[in-house]
Amino acid sequence: MTSQVGGGFRLEVLNPGGNDAEQDFAEAPEGTAHAPVNFHAYAACTGGRFLREVKRVGGGPALLLLRGDFRASELALAALRKAGVKVAVSLKETGLHQIAEQLDEKNRLRRLLEIVRAADGYIAPTPEAAEFFRTVRGEAESVAFIPTPYPLHDPAWDFSVAKEERRGIMLGTREWDIPTRNHAAAMLAAQRLSEATGEPVTTYNCDGRREERLLARLNFRPGQLTVHNRTDAYRDYLRVVAGHKIVFQLDTSFVPGQVAGDALICRLPCVGGNGAIERLAFPELCGEGRYVGALVERVLGLLKDEARYEAAIADSQRRAAERLSFAGAARALEEFFARL
Repeated sequence: MTSQVGGGFRLEVLNPGGNDAEQDFAEAPEGTAHAPVNFHAYAACTGGRFLREVKRVGGGPALLLLRGDFRASELALAALRKAGVKVAVSLKETGLHQIAEQLDEKNRLRRLLEIVRAADGYIAPTPEAAEFFRTVRGEAESVAFIPTPYPLHDPAWDFSVAKEERRGIMLGTREWDIPTRNHAAAMLAAQRLSEATGEPVTTYNCDGRREERLLARLNFRPGQLTVHNRTDAYRDYLRVVAGHKIVFQLDTSFVPGQVAGDALICRLPCVGGNGAIERLAFPELCGEGRYVGALVERVLGLLKDEARYEAAIADSQRRAAERLSFAGAARALEEFFARL
């Protein structure tokens, strides 16, 4: 089991029209369903359920995820309100560029604003999204920033490997075509780090021949770049990540922060990125207010100083236990719904 909490509060997370299978986190055995991370973690930390169909929602409370053109979300909210369910909503894609993309069509914008104003409250996995939707709702009490928690209490989700088995730098991003990911700049910085330290670099190619041509332009030395050309299952991906010394990125999208969350699960330092998890768990290593050169120096410092490296891991795990635990998130969710 991944849930840490007892009591009567169980949150149902509804994703109408989504692809993920329905899942009861009080009953689902490990290894057979979606990992208890991202929005699934809101259900998992309370021993709740992740659902696709409105008719499966019980008496509440419920978190309705808003996605696509918001038609299914609009219908789901109406059905839940009619059934007397207490409903908070959240955009499923909450990076700043993703929010902007969802506001660029008049009917989609209209639906989103109407849904957010009609719901009982709004839960945001980033402080930036929380501020935006406080403006939309016109008040603060019914909007909460609750970062997505990670199952660090659960030995089944400890993917760490022995220090002597770790080698190289893992690139946390993979999208070349999203400007705020800064993936090309991260690749160039990683190449510089590889040349300075001899550490190999690993990245994923999710764009086929186009990305192969881009990577070929970087001229990594033979044996210094490993490219995975497939999308691994999440657990397999974590095993790849865990075999490295450091996770590195330059993402400035203000996302919830799964790159840093993956590093936490693997008990690794994450350098760069300005997601919510990056800022909470890795404040001395994140990209907020830091230029690329400063982040490169932090990577070099960690690779050269074993004590500093171990301290960075210990500090991030301590901060995560304080701010990103399942128990803490469950309390925050229960308190939030109690005041709606």
